[in-house]
Amino acid sequence: MMQKPAVILSLLGCLVFYSCSHRSHPSSSRETSAETGDVSKPEVRKKPAPPLPRVISVNDDAARKSTDGRLYYDVMGHRYWKNYRDGKYYLFNKSMYNDPAFKNPG
Repeated sequence: MMQKPAVILSLLGCLVFYSCSHRSHPSSSRETSAETGDVSKPEVRKKPAPPLPRVISVNDDAARKSTDGRLYYDVMGHRYWKNYRDGKYYLFNKSMYNDPAFKNPG
């Protein structure tokens, strides 16, 4: 009579150890190079960013003023500065510092 619970417990223990010994293996789509031992990863492609226009038209009420009084407008992390001659906003570049068309006339 005493042997029956011991046999059941030992079978249950073997079953637990057997089920825990299985490892999860990566899918076969990953290939290992025999020469280098490197594992190649699947290529991740990013969406290309939409092209930004160089010139935009913005209502001056929506624009902000910088500390020197010039108007600017931010779009998706890019700053556009107002050209006071034609009233349009141009994507920032270094030549705007010395160009009198981008300085506040007032």
